[in-house]
Parts: sequence; structure tokens; C-alpha cells
Amino acid sequence: MNHVDPKFKNVQLTGPYDSFRDYAAALEARGRLIRIKEMDQDKYELAGFTYKLIDKYGYYNAPAVLVERVKIDGQWVDGPVFSNPYGPWDAEAMGFGVEDLTTDCRDMYRAAREKIKSMMGPSGMISMVDPEPVQNDGAPCKEIIHTGDDIDLEQYAFIKSNPIDAGRYVNMGSLIVEDPVMGRNVGTYRCQIKSGKKIGVNPEAGQGAWNMFMAAKRRGEKSIKAALVVGADPIVWALSSSKAARPGQDELYLAGGYRQSPLQVVKCETSDILVPAHSEMVIEGEVDLTKWEEEGPFGEMYGYMGLKKDENFFMNITAITHRQNPWVLNSFTGVTRGFFTAPMDVAAYSNFRRSIFNLVDITTPTSATGFVIASITKRFAGDGIAAGMTISAALNIAKITVIVDDDVDILDMDQVMATIGARWQPDPASLIIKQARGMRLDPSARIREVSSKIVIDATRQWPDEGGPDVYPELNRTLLEKHDPDLMDRIEQNWPDYIQNWRRPE
Repeated sequence: MNHVDPKFKNVQLTGPYDSFRDYAAALEARGRLIRIKEMDQDKYELAGFTYKLIDKYGYYNAPAVLVERVKIDGQWVDGPVFSNPYGPWDAEAMGFGVEDLTTDCRDMYRAAREKIKSMMGPSGMISMVDPEPVQNDGAPCKEIIHTGDDIDLEQYAFIKSNPIDAGRYVNMGSLIVEDPVMGRNVGTYRCQIKSGKKIGVNPEAGQGAWNMFMAAKRRGEKSIKAALVVGADPIVWALSSSKAARPGQDELYLAGGYRQSPLQVVKCETSDILVPAHSEMVIEGEVDLTKWEEEGPFGEMYGYMGLKKDENFFMNITAITHRQNPWVLNSFTGVTRGFFTAPMDVAAYSNFRRSIFNLVDITTPTSATGFVIASITKRFAGDGIAAGMTISAALNIAKITVIVDDDVDILDMDQVMATIGARWQPDPASLIIKQARGMRLDPSARIREVSSKIVIDATRQWPDEGGPDVYPELNRTLLEKHDPDLMDRIEQNWPDYIQNWRRPE
């Protein structure tokens, strides 16, 4: 049901997309994009608008926003600036090539996950596809090239998102680094703009870029070349921002697998690093390995202010290449949904199925950082706690792991919360892990990267687990048993039922 304004008749509605601009055109064609002429970010209008957008339309349904120009440090700067590009949950179906698009966000997200599962082979993995190198004249990101004295990152519409942030940030960039042993890493890290020719680079300890930087330091190297890509296509960005790639997998090869066609790449101007050719902008440089600089604070993924860092990497910029009139992407981190998460969910399912044989589904809801929710087909007493322990041990982010029965839709948070209220007894259906590896950015942690955790077994507790002798059935289950065709008839007649309803504006 692709209802599209005739003026968008030539727009490619479903992906995979070669560029972010192709994806943005599809969002607009499907009514998922708001265009605004200008906003005064010196007064944090775009920040306030973004919060209100989520308040009004919800985390998984709020549209993307394109602002044509923004006020920064007293000057109007041409953008456009793009915010919340990956907020609408149904956009995942667009990104991964689901053909029959609807406006049902949850169903479309589920369809995207099923599409990804269909791409997997017997190993449960996406096949790798070699990137396709192109020359500069075939790479939109090379339309404009700045080197030497022409470099000035401050001229572009990168914004300061929060009043307490240390400054303007590139916070939707994919940093590409290469190591002779570890290979290539494509990762997402916040990058504070220090000057027109220098940015901070903030991988946390243990992340891909951190490991490569430290390996280069141990080899005695004084610097390491890197490239920060802004506005890559949605699949490259998703792989950069998530843990969908397994250790040792090259995200650019994996992107080709998800696309089911080669990703076009082009060589940087000042290094041999390959970058996605259809990106909006590439910031090339050298990360200094001999000294540190202060960085932060910055509003982080939990929705709280991330602490200032006394010692942080930084990169001296050696070239900036971009499209004509490059688009700037900004993530209001901790406010909006930052990237497509279907690959991450499917990868987690594939990985955990090896150790949790009765696993049905698993998700890490980005609207509630710290939660992981999984459903199982319960076979024995203790299955819920056992599954939760396995997940908690493997995922740093899993501070609250909730296990439910297979009749619960884990993508429906209302249903999950109702299940916790109705099926969970804190004693004995809980396990508290007093000390485990956690997320460095968790604002509640007294010691960085150390967290206590809890497993909530919200499956129906059997009598030998402390549950009731008889567990009542759901009212809806009894209704559907009474008339198995009832819900299908209601769905078929739905337009007639609501034809006289005037929806509120």
C-alpha cells in the first residue's frame, strides 16, 4: 500500500539505497519528512523541536526533519541539517528492500528483520560481497575537494546540540581505520570540532578504533591515518553504529551482503583508505598517538550528559571532500533513534540461538537503553533465568534482561510491561548479578564500565519455581479460542468501522 504524491512518482520507495539522499527522497515521498526553512540553533530551537517531536509522535513514529539553514554563533549557515533520519520504525523496511510497504511501524520493522533472516545462509550469517572501487569522477563525495589552507570544517552546518556540550560535534560520522593485523574497522564515535582543522575522536576503551590506536602506539607509531564519513547510505551507517558485524568481519564487505550488491568505494586523497563513494562528506586526517586533549562533556545515549574526558584522541584534518552543497546529519543522542537496528537484532538472535536453543526472539530497544528483552519456548523450570544469565554475561548493555514466554510480542513494550506485571514475582523469579562488565556511559555507574545487573524471569512460573498451581489464561486468548476467525473479520471490516471517525489534527 504505497500511497505516494504524484510528484514523487520517480522516487525509489524501497531500498537498498546507494546514497543517503535516495533514502531521504523516499522518506519524503512517504510523508516521513518535515521540511523547515530555518531554525536558530543559538537558541537551541532544533533541539527543542526534536524533543517535542518525540513527545507528540513517539520514539518509533516521529518523522525525520530537514532544516534548510541554521543559525550558529550568530551566523546563518546553509545546510541542510538532517535530524532523526532513522526514527520512523517502518523506514527499516524501506532500507532493506521490503516491497509491500505499509504505515504499520511494528509490522514493517518485523518485515525488515524477516527480510534480513531470508538473506542468511545455513550458517546464520550474511554473505560478504567485495566492494567495487571507483575513480573520483564516479564518486559523488569527490565533487568538491579541500586540502591545505582550504580546509575549514567550521564553515559547515555542524551544530551544538545541547547548551552544556563542549562545542559543535560531528556525531553521525563513521570512522574508518585500518590495521595490518586487525584489518578495517568502521565505527561510530562522537567527534568534537576543535577548530577548522582538528576534531576530537572518542572511541571508548575496547572499541574497534581504540584497539587499533593502541596497537599502533605499541608499534611505536606517532600517528595513524583515518577517515570520518558523514552521510553514508543507511546500511553502512547501521553497521557502523551497531554490533551487527562479528569480530573480524569487515563492515564494508558486510554492507555489500546486506545490499546484495557491491558497495561502491573510492580511495581517500591523503591515504589509501577506501570510503563509501556516495557519502555526503569525508573528513580525512591523522590521529595523533603521542598526546591527549580534553574532550566533552556531551549529551550521551542514555539521555544524560556524558562526562568530560581529560585524555582523548584527536585528529588533524588533511583533506575534506564532499558533494555539492553537502548535507549535514545530526543525532540528538539519547533523544532520537540513531540508526537501523534490525541487523543488530537479527545478529543477536543468530548468535544466541547457539547457546539458548529455545530462543524465539530478542531485541535491544533503543528507546530504553540498558534493557534487553527476549522470548523463549519454555521447556523446563529455570529456563528463563538460564537464558537471562547467558544474555547478561554476553552483552555489556544488558543491565535489565527480561525473559518472556513465546506468546508475548517483544516489540510491543506495552505488552512486555503488562507481562512483567502479571507473570513476574520479584522473589524468586529474579537474579541480581552484583558486579559485571557494563556500559562506560551509564550515568548510574559508580565505577565506569562496572555494573550490577538483573535478570527478570517474566515467563509463567511453574509450581516448582514458586508459581501458582493453576495459571489462568489471557482473556484475549480465550476470546480467540472461542472464535478463531474473529480478529480476521474485524481487520477486514476495519474501514467500515472507522469511516465516520474524524481523526484529531
